[in-house]
Amino acid sequence: MNRRKEIYAEAPKNIAKAIVEGEIIADFLPPPEKLIRKEPKVKITITLNSGSIEFFKKHARKNNVKYQTMINEVLDRYVQKYTGKATV
Repeated sequence: MNRRKEIYAEAPKNIAKAIVEGEIIADFLPPPEKLIRKEPKVKITITLNSGSIEFFKKHARKNNVKYQTMINEVLDRYVQKYTGKATV
């Protein structure tokens, strides 16, 4: 495996202090394999970034589900996080 040395020119001088004072952000999104469930749907048309679509398609193939279902699960969990309500 080729490993290249990373140079962090803009890294804080006191890394330990930066870590201690850094803000912890809760990871509320599940891994791709947990983005699978069946729910009633409403058909829409939406334009998304190609990189995002390729990510979901790759993981959908790996988990034998539709990529749209996985995207829907991310949106549902986002709504649940910020409204405190589970979607149907």
